[in-house]
Amino acid sequence: MWGGPAEPADSYYAVRPECTDVPRTRFKIKPGKTLSARKWQAAFSLDGHLDIGKTLHRIQRGGIHPSIRGEVWEFLLACYDPESTFDERDQIRQHRRVQYARWKNECREIFPVIGSGRYITAPVITEDGMNGNNTEMMKELTPRGPLDKKAIQWLLTLHQIGLDVMRTDRTLVFYEKQENLSKLWDILSVYAWIDTDVGYGQAGMSDLCSPMIILLEDEADAFWCFERLMRRLRGNFRCTGNSVGVEKQLSYLAAVTQVIDPKLHHHFVSMLDPYPERGLRIWFSKDSPNIWKSRKRLNIPVSDTYSCSILSPESKTLGGGDYLFAFRMLMVLFRREFSFCDSLYLWEMMWALEYDPDLFSLYEEPGSNITKAVGSNKGKPKSRRPCGKYERENMKIKSSDASLPISVFLVASVLKDKSSKLLHEARGLDDVVKILNDMTGNLDAKKACIGAMKLHKKYLKKVLLLVFDSPINSLGG
Repeated sequence: MWGGPAEPADSYYAVRPECTDVPRTRFKIKPGKTLSARKWQAAFSLDGHLDIGKTLHRIQRGGIHPSIRGEVWEFLLACYDPESTFDERDQIRQHRRVQYARWKNECREIFPVIGSGRYITAPVITEDGMNGNNTEMMKELTPRGPLDKKAIQWLLTLHQIGLDVMRTDRTLVFYEKQENLSKLWDILSVYAWIDTDVGYGQAGMSDLCSPMIILLEDEADAFWCFERLMRRLRGNFRCTGNSVGVEKQLSYLAAVTQVIDPKLHHHFVSMLDPYPERGLRIWFSKDSPNIWKSRKRLNIPVSDTYSCSILSPESKTLGGGDYLFAFRMLMVLFRREFSFCDSLYLWEMMWALEYDPDLFSLYEEPGSNITKAVGSNKGKPKSRRPCGKYERENMKIKSSDASLPISVFLVASVLKDKSSKLLHEARGLDDVVKILNDMTGNLDAKKACIGAMKLHKKYLKKVLLLVFDSPINSLGG
């Protein structure tokens, strides 16, 4: 009932009794604040239209009850349009299940272990497409003549996926069952098959997928929820000969930290970068177009000159290299810094704050594929439908540029909170990593999101608006 005692959520994600060193869970189900099954059902009209505005507000207040978390996530991740009906969603769901079955069958035709209830941890073939020395794996390959490049690359990843599956969330009772491990392996394997650009990334892709199969019973539904999440994050996993995708976010983190905590940023740069003077500086005049009309809207004081160091992801002197300690936080969205339950709470808070009502239509456009990600709709007029609080702040800028993800400001918020300790105790990368690792299990998801929102607003006022509204007036070393 309203105002009743808070209920612990641990029982919904049981931990194996022998695992005694897992981070403690802070999230509690709070009547009147947490989105309950009753409130969730009441949010739908008779034909199935969802009142997404009230739903987002409730999630931001107290998260989602574990019993309905999976179906709510499908809306947060733009699997479905809140303005669709029950019948329309059923049609979409059935179509997607057929599509997943088709892709899975393609994989099974090459390697019959897919969908068999098993998974592998030994290499299938060598890089030249030849069968390896493992006779058991050789028996599993379907005779089909020479393999093309796509099939070879895919087969090379299968044992890597299996090794990661064995390590993912093994403290949970859920993964004591072989069928659940194989389901995780199947989903990741099918995803690696269809996303030929990124494939499978060992830097945490299994950590991102695992909650989906725990929350959604149907394997195809879990796959599509994961696929939607990867639309947001796949850029982090894209690697080239010279860079890793997440470096772009590390650079943004460096730029944000320089603005909100310049002393800490200078400490990181001087401690980890022997050539701090390499960074470019961009200067903005108060006479820049649109500054005067924009500052009043966002309550920005204007001085004679603004300055901001821009750390370009394309630059060979990438400043984000000084922030490699934040790599894991950005790649797996704090999965290792929170308990399993708290990390889910953090994710849904982030997605509710970032919610963009236009993403579903973007993903469903004719010709759209997995490479069309968040930010691909820049330049298009924004919908007037309800959106998340973080997204509303970004819309005030009225820029065609993709906004920074809230995860960057979450990490910046954590660094800001630990600023004093980092300044006084960190003398190298190992010290920074140790200080941040000590936070595991001691972070509060809701407070972290509130802190991220405050820093985001501060950053917009100080720099981001100026970057968007002003051309580069001059460059200097």
